[in-house]
Amino acid sequence: MAKPRILTPAGASFTVAGGGYGLEMEALERLGAEIVECEATEDAFIAAAPIADAVYAKGMKFNERMIAALTKAKVITCATVGVDYVDVGAATARGIAVTNCPDTFIEEVADHAMMLLLATHRRCIEQDRMVREGRWGEGRPQLLKVPRLMGSTLGFVAFGRVARLTAMRAKAFGLRLMAYDPFVDELTMSALGVVPASLDQVLSESDFVSMHAPDTAETRRMLTTKHFARMKKSAIFINTGRGPTVDEAALVAALQSGQIAGAGLDVFEVEPLPKDSPLIGMPHVILSPHNASASARFDEARKRRAGQEMALVLSGRWPMSCVNPTVLPASGLRRWQPFAMERGPNS
Repeated sequence: MAKPRILTPAGASFTVAGGGYGLEMEALERLGAEIVECEATEDAFIAAAPIADAVYAKGMKFNERMIAALTKAKVITCATVGVDYVDVGAATARGIAVTNCPDTFIEEVADHAMMLLLATHRRCIEQDRMVREGRWGEGRPQLLKVPRLMGSTLGFVAFGRVARLTAMRAKAFGLRLMAYDPFVDELTMSALGVVPASLDQVLSESDFVSMHAPDTAETRRMLTTKHFARMKKSAIFINTGRGPTVDEAALVAALQSGQIAGAGLDVFEVEPLPKDSPLIGMPHVILSPHNASASARFDEARKRRAGQEMALVLSGRWPMSCVNPTVLPASGLRRWQPFAMERGPNS
């Protein structure tokens, strides 16, 4: 029996370089699987695509033309939460499962969301600069204008895993919690002490609005000028989800006009953030370089999970996490999970 071959573009995903494929191979080596690299170009991938039993997606976008060249691949595996760099519709049309890592580093993202909320609310960076620049006396007068955190309202736009963990952290600070997500049942929210609400209620009643929607055709530029106009002038906007879900020009205009009070942003419409972005010069905005998921555990956890998902499929079984589960019943793969999962193919 020919050993399975996994096709992947050469190079690392994100900015984490080196290390080879040892962590992925922990689950794959017993299958005799081989990871084969190609140049990180569309044409090179298409030329190599017919050999692939699986694709390890990293380092580039995977479009319809590339996916159409896969003649026998059963899975495209992403070592990330988001899969917006893969044309999932094209994969679904060809019956190819697309897997991700929805739960390996969400604790870190929830920590980061709370960090941005707290630091922006208490003007952390501005206060630090006051001390460094000898403006000691300006610190207390600034914070005397800041509302008390306890009793304030945190509203979530989308209530997936990261939002739920953020809600658990925010509850300890005495925040009132509400969320808008038409794809999550109300009992899931209420069990965490979160009030189900409409999008307008979340925007108009919240002192903090935390964005967690994925980047899809339906959510792209989900929040625009009219949405920021519904927010309180004292409100702070947090985004650790995906930059394209927000009309960034509208956000900038809302900040410049004082329509909202501040923002804590880990993601942007264009990344890296352009050097001439107005966001860079705003004192009431805290920025981070799309690194909310990062920790010492990040690379090991996601690479092992990617290897596990590919090993499951290559051994004839359903993956643990599948973003297009409708392909699984006709895939020839065996459903094996003994317990129902909250989301995914076995729900």
